[in-house]
Amino acid sequence: MKTYFRLLTFASPLIGYMVPFFILSLLSIFFGMFTITLVIPLLDIIFDKVPQQVILSEPAFRVDVYYVKELFTYYFTNIVAKGKTEALQMVCTVVVISNLLSNLFKYLSQIILIKLKGAVILRLRNEMFQKLTVIHLGYFFDHKKGDILSRFTNDVSNVESCIVNSIQNILRDPITIVAYFIFLFVSSPTLTFYSLIIFPISGLIISQISKRLRSDSGEISKSHGRIVSILDETISGMRIILAFNARKFVQEKFRAENKFGTSKYKRFLYTYELSSPLSEFLGILVVASILWIGGQMVLSNSGELKASEFITYLITFSQILSPAKSFSSAISNIQKGLVSGERIFEVLDTKSEIQDKADALVINDFSKQIEFENVEFYYGEKCVFNKLNLVIPKGKTLALVGGSGGGKSTLADLIPRFYDTLRGEVKIDGVNIKNFTQESIRSLMGIVTQKAILFNDTIFNNIAFGKPGATEEEVIAAAKIANAHEFIMQTSEGYQTNIGEQGSKLSGGQQQRISIARAILKNPPILILDEATSALDSESEKLVQDALNNLMKNRTSVVIAHRLSTIQSADLIVVLHKGEIVERGTHQELVNLNGSYNKLISLQGVK
Repeated sequence: MKTYFRLLTFASPLIGYMVPFFILSLLSIFFGMFTITLVIPLLDIIFDKVPQQVILSEPAFRVDVYYVKELFTYYFTNIVAKGKTEALQMVCTVVVISNLLSNLFKYLSQIILIKLKGAVILRLRNEMFQKLTVIHLGYFFDHKKGDILSRFTNDVSNVESCIVNSIQNILRDPITIVAYFIFLFVSSPTLTFYSLIIFPISGLIISQISKRLRSDSGEISKSHGRIVSILDETISGMRIILAFNARKFVQEKFRAENKFGTSKYKRFLYTYELSSPLSEFLGILVVASILWIGGQMVLSNSGELKASEFITYLITFSQILSPAKSFSSAISNIQKGLVSGERIFEVLDTKSEIQDKADALVINDFSKQIEFENVEFYYGEKCVFNKLNLVIPKGKTLALVGGSGGGKSTLADLIPRFYDTLRGEVKIDGVNIKNFTQESIRSLMGIVTQKAILFNDTIFNNIAFGKPGATEEEVIAAAKIANAHEFIMQTSEGYQTNIGEQGSKLSGGQQQRISIARAILKNPPILILDEATSALDSESEKLVQDALNNLMKNRTSVVIAHRLSTIQSADLIVVLHKGEIVERGTHQELVNLNGSYNKLISLQGVK
């Protein structure tokens, strides 16, 4: 139950909910029990078994169950002396008032629980989302997107439905059961002793069912994550699926996973549905046993148990069955939620591999250079860089070229600390960037990726994404430099047009120009352009490239390019091959070397 109680701590401070909940629950239980105890005098009146003598003195106050019983007997016998009709009227009135108070306090305790549930889910979702936004970038490459989405949606939903909604059963029902057992023990210690022997047997059976439910629930959650991944990949890659006639392949893949998940889900439901009728049968078995034993005690006329007391005992014992059944069902239901809770905590407990030092500095600008000194970096066990050395002077443009998998994007990702080096240092003005806060480092940079990353929002908000509070004039100016203003004004609502999920309402070239405008608006001292013009047509590419060339003047720029025609004016061109710098120099210097760079430009027909 460690996971369960950890989930409850999301309603911190928990004591603010627990104290009033327990007080209100105890009051509700007390008046509920008091209502039941009135059955005894009610039956005594009907069966003409009421005491005729009047108790003259009121019992002295003390804190125990017997005091309440004696106090009621004192008032009851005095009223009985006046007449049975008056006594019956008194009992009925007290029953109504007692039941009203019991239900009132029960309702108030439910209000506390609703607040507790809301606090748990609100904070859980917030912390899950916050964790996803601060966790290191590599986490998203190591885990399937569908599994992450499943944890955030399906698992959080399971926690809400299976755990948070069971708080009442877990917290109130044990109190109810204990309170009623105390009352039963006062009524008949012998009969209660027998019931305590029989009760644990049903509890042991239910616990075995719960273990199986938890195991099946884990498999169901994992399968759901895989199904979401297949759906996400299918929707994203539909163009390729159709182009390669791969519909049958993805259909079979989904069908197989769906069949596996459904079989586990059916097995889970078979077991889950068994828990309720089984617990009900076990409850009836216990009641029948109590009825047999108690009936023998009444029939023997031993004096330990009167008929009215035995009937009240049975009514009270029946009140235990409902919370006991609810409690056992809640335990079964919680197993599914606990697995989801553990999957959520796996995310929340993941430590980001990129951490700021406790005394990290804030960098606002730099004056000299960015330097890679003996940098070593690995993806898992694969070596990407081995003692790489490179200097990028301020205000200069560095172009990275080479075949796919050479390490170009990885090198660029080390500058904003998307990843940390294994050994060696990345420095700004001679200071290791690990000594700066991540936020301050990234505030110096504008990044345009190969695939435009846009959000389901307006064009205006996508451009102003990196500069909160940007004015309309600033956004329009950035769009004009990126050659985006003209097509934006042709959309239905101009800059307030929603571009859909991942910019789906725009063409590839339009998407890229929006992302370029976003980087332009930020006006950073360092630019990282990862194939920034690759999605543009020839005409737009020239216009945007001219704009980027103007933007890169007097800025430090790192440009990754496959189209070598776009980086001929770069101050330094570095040719990477399998993580090593094989050539470096200006365009003309590398051409004169007649090496790897020259082969690349020959393949592209660049002069």
